[in-house]
Amino acid sequence: MPSAGLSLLAPHLSMADNDTVTKKSQPRTPRKERVVAPRIERDLIIKSLEDSVEIALLEDGRLVELHHEQLDAQFSVGDIYFGRIRKLNPGLNAAFVNIGHEKDAFLHYTDLGPQLNSMIKYANGAVNGSFKTSKLDKFKREADIDKGGKIAAVLKPKQDVLFQISKEPISTKGPRLSAEINLPGRFMVLSPFGKTVNVSKKIGTAEERKRLKELVTSIRPANCGVIVRTAAEGKGADELIEEMNYLTNQWDDIFKQLHKAKAPTKLLSELDKTSSLLRDLLSDDFNRVVVDTEEMYDTLHTYLEAIAPDRLDIIKLHKSQRDIFDANAVKRQIQASFGKTVTIQSGAYLVIEGTEAMHVVDVNSGNKMGRNHEEALLKVNMDSAREIARQLRLRDIGGLIVIDFIDMKNAEHRQLLHKEMRRFMDGDRAQHTILPLSKFGLMQITRQRVRPALKLSTAETCPSCNGTGEVNPTELVTDEIERDLVNLLNSRPKAKLTLHVHPFVEAFLSKGFPNHQMRWLWRHQTWLRLVSRDDLGLTEYTFFDQNGEEIRMSEV
Repeated sequence: MPSAGLSLLAPHLSMADNDTVTKKSQPRTPRKERVVAPRIERDLIIKSLEDSVEIALLEDGRLVELHHEQLDAQFSVGDIYFGRIRKLNPGLNAAFVNIGHEKDAFLHYTDLGPQLNSMIKYANGAVNGSFKTSKLDKFKREADIDKGGKIAAVLKPKQDVLFQISKEPISTKGPRLSAEINLPGRFMVLSPFGKTVNVSKKIGTAEERKRLKELVTSIRPANCGVIVRTAAEGKGADELIEEMNYLTNQWDDIFKQLHKAKAPTKLLSELDKTSSLLRDLLSDDFNRVVVDTEEMYDTLHTYLEAIAPDRLDIIKLHKSQRDIFDANAVKRQIQASFGKTVTIQSGAYLVIEGTEAMHVVDVNSGNKMGRNHEEALLKVNMDSAREIARQLRLRDIGGLIVIDFIDMKNAEHRQLLHKEMRRFMDGDRAQHTILPLSKFGLMQITRQRVRPALKLSTAETCPSCNGTGEVNPTELVTDEIERDLVNLLNSRPKAKLTLHVHPFVEAFLSKGFPNHQMRWLWRHQTWLRLVSRDDLGLTEYTFFDQNGEEIRMSEV
């Protein structure tokens, strides 16, 4: 399986783990003792299909992300293109760009980035050969564009520009683009034409952030910005220099492909989904990466050998004939987690419905509330908030989400719910904003949308009607059974017969006095033994002979 160009960069194009970054303008605050988060064990279960790959991410055994990757996917978040402006739309302050998709890609003015003029100058010089190197140490920057400017002032139709995909095609819309190029690594993100080095605020101490900022500042290429990711914490100069060389080599590859390039053309493909997940999430918390093909095993082994040779032991090959998702309890969790209604262990349940504009989540308490009403309401809402955070991540729901929690009169409880909801969503790599509860008990969340929400149907075909929605009248079931019983007794008078039916039907036929079994004994002088089976539909039944072999009525 190819290791490039297959899928999406995990859902955040800033490539900085959705981290808040430190800035010089922030005032210093008193030093606080670092709170160590509990260790989370992560497992990546990868199921290979004929033309796609299914990837399940488990945290402490619970399914939190599910990705489906087509091996021939044309566009992935993070791919870099040389595209051509097809037309401008001043009303939207946006442009439509041809990158080879059937629908033009969308580029808004706010996604151009302040260094647009420098990027255009560089791309033109690379195409016509006036620039001989990808290095930017002698590159003369152009003036930044105006933040509140108009698209027509900086771009024109038929102009060729360097772009990066920030959102996949969704519904009838084409991909969304950004003119700010980001090259992500495990520890850093390189931003050509950027000006600053920003360090993830999730890195524990001010001393470590300062050390990393000074170190990265000393090794970064000229005229490039860098975002230092959380995974860089504790890393030494050798590891960071090695990754910086890798990222600058990627930039050099783009430069070489730009020479005499004609738009539209792809210049750089993002890693396949599995590798990008490993790059973005790999830490000491990773317990296993389980794959079911030797080809995938070799691909990931090679990738890990390059980025983290000390972690090669986490890759495991699933050799059993049993389905890899069944063996790792993934299939059961998929069936329990997708659908309109989601049941929570405490007895509460969620109803999740989506429209084109938003998703709505309704929280229901079930029938167990306990004696202390306010405490019980808080517990139900807390349990629901934890599950909602998981569902948003699992289904990759983006856009506006409105949650109707159960009303709580206690103001402290309402504030606590908002605080905990933010904590539950800390592990979500997609950008999100969570507003406090409104006076109507509604919580609004916006979550970055980079691809369509994952929708899976966990319904099974009805065994009674085979999906038609129609069955024979239930009151005629006993008549049909007796008719078939008579036919069987005519063809084999001394047979000892057993009837397999749904448990409800078994109870109906055997309970009471006189019941149907007794009536059939009196009428036909034979005792029909009954066996209840959960796998049969309400109107299904099967006869078996004394040898335990099924009797096919069509052959009688």
